[in-house]
Amino acid sequence: MPGPRRVVIVGSGLAGATAAASLRGRGFDGEVLVLGAERHRPYELPPLSKAVLLGDTDEPDWVHDEGFYAEHDIDLRPGVPATRVELGARVVTDDRGGEHRYDRLLLATGSRPRVLPVPGGDLPGLWTLRTLDDALGLRAALVSARRVVIVGAGWIGTEAAAAAHHHGAEVTVVDQAPGPLHDVLGDEVSAVFRDLHTEHGVRWRLGAKIDAVTGGPDGVTGVRLADGSEVTGDVVLVAVGAEPRIDLAHRAGLEPADDGGVGVDAGLRTAAPDVFAAGDIASHFHPRHGRRVRVEHWAAAKDQGEHVAGNLLGEHEPYTASPFFFSDQYDLGCEYRGLADPGTDRLVVRGDLADRAFVAFWLRDGRVTAALNVNVWDHGDALQRIVDGQLAVDDDMLTRGDLASAE
Repeated sequence: MPGPRRVVIVGSGLAGATAAASLRGRGFDGEVLVLGAERHRPYELPPLSKAVLLGDTDEPDWVHDEGFYAEHDIDLRPGVPATRVELGARVVTDDRGGEHRYDRLLLATGSRPRVLPVPGGDLPGLWTLRTLDDALGLRAALVSARRVVIVGAGWIGTEAAAAAHHHGAEVTVVDQAPGPLHDVLGDEVSAVFRDLHTEHGVRWRLGAKIDAVTGGPDGVTGVRLADGSEVTGDVVLVAVGAEPRIDLAHRAGLEPADDGGVGVDAGLRTAAPDVFAAGDIASHFHPRHGRRVRVEHWAAAKDQGEHVAGNLLGEHEPYTASPFFFSDQYDLGCEYRGLADPGTDRLVVRGDLADRAFVAFWLRDGRVTAALNVNVWDHGDALQRIVDGQLAVDDDMLTRGDLASAE
């Protein structure tokens, strides 16, 4: 069967841009069109809640230099989102009425921030953080704010709390969970991050439900909790997660997976012929886990974008990489590899949680499902191998042994 001559990529984020570059890197000399809603050229998201929000830089990490796309004959169209996909006709329509036929199509439309489904949840001045423009605007607001309320104690919320403290604001974080990052890290490791922020003056309202966002036409003034108390703030950031942008795929006839994403097989193919999905929207059947996995992190977008390029050109390789992400908060840096359930997986710690220099392992049936290294940077390759192999490693090896020799 002849290969494609025209590949259309819907989405100009990290997954879409990486896929386009990888097509060229694999020698594809046909047409590559990238349609994106963003007005900026493709960039990576992690610096937005880190270096950009802290004020260390005004720019993100660009996926490629400005001239890269033209030099590699990639037709990048920022600020031109797709509005319709006709699977039968193999046509994508953009918001200017342009019609683009494809031989192979990649959907990489990313995510949007979740909103608060409460009264006042749509008030002007309520911040979310997803784009470069969001980060620059929020940073300006933090610089002049006296009190900041952050709704959500996940990765974005805790990194934003560190940035708000850096800019001199009083910070309160509100979440229904019993601790920050609790769903990912469980009780003991969550407490490390809670204590870290507490030492920097962050106040917590944990196990708290929000009934309303307070304020009016001139902007928000805080949030009201279910117990009737109010938390006031000059700035309110909603960081309660993201939802995949699957509207386009759904309208085209692709049914959502149970996790809200677009269902794809091990090779990132959807149920429609010659249509693939990557990045935040891809509900991917992961061969190692034996179930669908959808990961909204930088590494998944980058790695899936690179991997799917080969399958767009006719390969049939499964995507098997482990989830990976990293975070920086104050003087704490960490990396997480794998996919654990901290509610049921057993925790083993190498080092001292109190010193904030440790490696946490989660085990299921004696095998390592995930590892988190905090301010420890010597074991990255070994941790990756242990997690990728889901190795059965005894506790003594994990806590005191030479991790590089684990088998």
